[in-house]
Amino acid sequence: MSDESMHWADQTARKVIEEKGDKPKYTVAAGITPSGTIHIGNFREIITVDLIHRALKDLKKQVRFIYSWDDYDVFRKIPADAPKKELLEKYLRFPITQVPDTYDEKHSSYAEHNEKEVENTMPIVNIKPQFIYQAQKYGNCEYAEEIKHALKNKEEIKKILDKYRTEERGENWWPASVFCDRCKKDATKVLDWDGSYALTYECKCGHKETFDFRKKGIAKLPWRIDWPMRWHYENVDFEPGGKEHSTEGGSRTTAVEIFELLYKETPPIYLKYDFITIKGKGGKISKSLGNVVSLGDALEIYEPAIVRYLFASTRPDAEFAISFDLDVLKIYEDFDKCERTYYKKEEADEKEHSKQKRIYELSSIDVPSKKMPFQPSFRHLCNVVQIYENDFDKVKEAYSIKDRHDTERLKTRAKCAWNWLQKYAPEDMKFHVQNEASIKLGEKEKEAVNKLINYLEKHEKVEEKLLYDEFYNIAKGSGIEPSEFFKACYRILIGKERGPKLAGFILTLGKERVLKLLSLLSL
Repeated sequence: MSDESMHWADQTARKVIEEKGDKPKYTVAAGITPSGTIHIGNFREIITVDLIHRALKDLKKQVRFIYSWDDYDVFRKIPADAPKKELLEKYLRFPITQVPDTYDEKHSSYAEHNEKEVENTMPIVNIKPQFIYQAQKYGNCEYAEEIKHALKNKEEIKKILDKYRTEERGENWWPASVFCDRCKKDATKVLDWDGSYALTYECKCGHKETFDFRKKGIAKLPWRIDWPMRWHYENVDFEPGGKEHSTEGGSRTTAVEIFELLYKETPPIYLKYDFITIKGKGGKISKSLGNVVSLGDALEIYEPAIVRYLFASTRPDAEFAISFDLDVLKIYEDFDKCERTYYKKEEADEKEHSKQKRIYELSSIDVPSKKMPFQPSFRHLCNVVQIYENDFDKVKEAYSIKDRHDTERLKTRAKCAWNWLQKYAPEDMKFHVQNEASIKLGEKEKEAVNKLINYLEKHEKVEEKLLYDEFYNIAKGSGIEPSEFFKACYRILIGKERGPKLAGFILTLGKERVLKLLSLLSL
C-alpha cells in the first residue's frame, strides 16, 4: 500500500519508527489539566494517540501509552457549569488537587472528580492508557533534578521565550513557580536560588521561606518548560497538540527549542489536531463557557465503535462537528455501510474497500468478528423502541434474534435510540401508540378505515409495498385525498397527524394491535 492510500494513523506510526529508530518500546503520550469537564474536543487528543498506539501495535511493536493529568496546575477560572461557585471562589490560585469536589462530594478533590469521570468512561471505547498524576510527581519531588537543570539554564530559556514575546521577561523571572506552604496559593515570587536545590520565595500573604525542592514538593516548572521536560523524563516518541499550540511561536515551538537546548535530543513526532464543534451551536467547545459535551454524553447516543469511527474516519487536522440532530441517523448509516464494506457485503472497488477496512479495524472495540454483526437500522429502531415503550424484551422479540452478540448490539443501539429520542430528536419523530379511542372521524374517513380493516383481515401475510399501494386505492375509492387518509390513520394510531412511514409502521406494530385500534375508531 502506498503512503498516500495508507490511513493517517499508519503513516504516523511508520514515521515514528523511521525517525525514532527500532526501539524495544515506544512511548506515545497525551495529557490535559482537569480544570473542568473533559469534553469531546479534549477526547480528540486521547483517541488520536490511541489510534497511533494501535497502529504501532499492528506493526508488532511494544508501545507504552501514557496520559498525564496536569493536576498540579493552578485553579484559575471557575467553569460556567460548576456547582457551588461561591465555595470554589475561595480556592482560586490553589493547585487543582486541593480544590474540593463540589459536584457530588465523592472524590478527594475537584481534579479527581474530573479525572475519574474520564478514567471510568474510556475503557468503554477500549482506551486504557497508563495514567500519570503530576501532583503526585511534583509532590514527591520526583522532578528535582529537572527543576535544577531548568534553573541552571535560566538565561538560555528566557531568550527562547522572549523571542516570541513583544515584552521581554524581567531580570527577576525564574523558570519555576512555587505554591506557598502557608496559604497554598501560587501568589508567590521566587527571590533567589542557591545554585543547588534551595529556592527562596515570598508570598503575597506575607510568608517567606527558603526550602529544598528535593524534600518539599511545592515548586513546579511553568507549562512551556514542563512540557519538554516530560518528553525527556518519559522518553516520549509521539505526542500530538491542538491547533492553538501549533502556531509559529506557540507552545509547541518553544517546547521544541527548550527541549533541544536542555536535553540535546530530537523532539517527539508531532501531529496537529483541529477543534471540534457541536452541531447547531458553532464555535469552539469551551469549559469556561460550560458548552461542553463529554465522552459520556456522546456514548449515550452513539455506540462505542461509532464514537471511535467519528475520529478514525476523519483526519486530525480537519475540523468537524459532532452531531446530535438528525445527522445522527446518517452517521449510523455511514458506519453500517463501512461495516458492510469490511465484510464485503457492500460493493466497493479495491481502493475503497482497503480504506473502509482500515477505518473499521481502528473503530472496532475488539478484533472484528469473523461474522458480520447484526445491523438493526437506527432509523427503524427509533420506531420500534417507541412502539414497545423501551421494553427491550419486546424489542428483541420483534427482531427475532437469538445470538448473544447480536442481542448485545441490539441492546446497545436500542438504548442509544431511546436516549436520542428523549433528548435530541425532533418532535415529528416522537410518538406514543394510542391505547383507546379518543378522536372522531368523518363518514368518508370511517369508510376508508373500514376498507383498510377489511384488507388487513383478508390478507394473512401483508407485503409493505402492496400495502402502500393499497392506501391510494382505499383513499380514491372512499372519495378522499390520500393525505387525508394518512392523517386519519396517524390520528388513530399515535394521536398525531404525521408519523413514521405508514405501511412499515403498521407491519411493525402488528396486525392484531392495529386492527384493535382501527376497529374502535371506525364504529
